[in-house]
Amino acid sequence: MASSNFVDYVKIYCLSGNGGAGSVHFRREKYIPKGGPDGGDGGKGGDIIMVGNAQMWTLLHLRFERHLRAGHGGPGGGQRSTGADGEDIIIEVPLGTVAKDAETDEVIGEIMEDGERIVLLKGGRGGQGNDHYKSATNQAPRYAQPGEEGREATIVFELKVLADVGLVGFPNAGKSTLLSVV
Repeated sequence: MASSNFVDYVKIYCLSGNGGAGSVHFRREKYIPKGGPDGGDGGKGGDIIMVGNAQMWTLLHLRFERHLRAGHGGPGGGQRSTGADGEDIIIEVPLGTVAKDAETDEVIGEIMEDGERIVLLKGGRGGQGNDHYKSATNQAPRYAQPGEEGREATIVFELKVLADVGLVGFPNAGKSTLLSVV
């Protein structure tokens, strides 16, 4: 079978990043024996994003991509420092590409303009650190929130191709003959 340079249908398993866990940390400084909680929040998980590119005309570059995984968010740190956000995965596609969920056949989005961005799968939120859980009755909480799980889906990318010319006519009117001569 001959290999084609034009690909208009690709199916890819995508997984967005998990959110980072919140931190259980307490303030430690000289002359301040009980500084209280100062655990930071976890970072946000990476998204899977589809971006339109007018210079492309085929999905050939995605033909052998079977799995795409975005980065996970980093854990929170001391001194209320937030964890690093996960790295996003950006999928460049030609204009006229439709993204569908393979299981439900629901259309997620369609790229019609150059530079248009559609978030296919959102990354998980980062968990809250123990600084958020302090109260008048619990001034030193020893727990923090874990990060949210990332979302997963099998996504079908389908390129809609519009014809430049249409040839309409009655049967046996010579349409095929006209095409064979041209």
